Amino acid sequence: MAARVTAEQAARTLLHRQHLLERADEDAIEVIDRCVGLQAQDPQAPFFALWSRIVDFDPDELDELLLDRETVRMPLQRGTVFLMDALDARWIRPAVQAVFDAALARTHLPRLSGVDVDEVVALARAEFAEHAAQDGLSGAALRATLSRRWPQAPAEALAAVVRGRLPLVQTPPRGLWGRSGAPAFRLLDDWIGPGEPAVVDDEARKDLIRMYLRGFGPASAKAIAGWTGLTGLTPLLKAMDADWEVVTYIGPDGGELYDLEGLSLVDGEAAAPVRLIAPFDQVLVANVDRDRLAAPEVYRATVTPNGRSPGFVLVDGRLVGTWQLVEGRVELTELADVQPAQRTEVEREATALADFAAQ
Repeated sequence: MAARVTAEQAARTLLHRQHLLERADEDAIEVIDRCVGLQAQDPQAPFFALWSRIVDFDPDELDELLLDRETVRMPLQRGTVFLMDALDARWIRPAVQAVFDAALARTHLPRLSGVDVDEVVALARAEFAEHAAQDGLSGAALRATLSRRWPQAPAEALAAVVRGRLPLVQTPPRGLWGRSGAPAFRLLDDWIGPGEPAVVDDEARKDLIRMYLRGFGPASAKAIAGWTGLTGLTPLLKAMDADWEVVTYIGPDGGELYDLEGLSLVDGEAAAPVRLIAPFDQVLVANVDRDRLAAPEVYRATVTPNGRSPGFVLVDGRLVGTWQLVEGRVELTELADVQPAQRTEVEREATALADFAAQ
């Protein structure tokens, strides 16, 4: 019979694998890989995610990775913008193409009756090739080109076809520390150099499962599907189980959890220090198993009408509040009871975060 995992073990194991029990004394690229990329729809969020996970993190280190094209910001899992190792992005992007196809079919293609989608993609490729010497083609320039060819079609739907069919990188300076600006795009192979995906098809999807379990396990099949955006992964999990690649546990709610063979669980009594984690941090946002760290009503209180995410405050491994930067200060909002000694620790961490943000 499968062993049972307690709620405390599941929470501490997640925090450990995401380097939130103890900051890592490692290069940023190693932590990015181990965390399976970092959500980056907020261009500054990956810097705060790494600050909460790495000892004395220097934002210049991530800037260099982006400028050297070792990491990229691009839509990947669930169609969400991730900061990812560039070579991993090369195989992950085609592995999750079904997510982009479904979004196009649901939302944009019905608005493009009479438009040959392959022609849209071909024109966009030619436009990117013409601007290959530049740091990127702006979204406005792309939409203008498409609208000249198909003036009666919605420009945003045309651009969505390009984003959904082509692997587009958001190029710097957007995404650098303290920088902003409208997104500009390049084709992935034009940006990092041509090459073939390391894995494809079911083996690529299995690698996504392996990566997720390494960074988030043990996890339910529903959580893996929720993170990737893919459906139909259960047969792959069963095949991996039959090949002794994964082990199964009984979760706190009695459901089945999967984990990689050879990875250990963390003691549910392990100390969990205060952490102020990034906006959109993946241990909470889009994590089907987020109840390991957050009471549902507390997490709901962090959801904003415009879809923006605050930073999150974890105390003893649980979500208790949010943070945001306001004129150089870290403004804290308490959403659950915190003991005085814990509040002091939160304020100390907030001061450290403000010092980091001022760099």
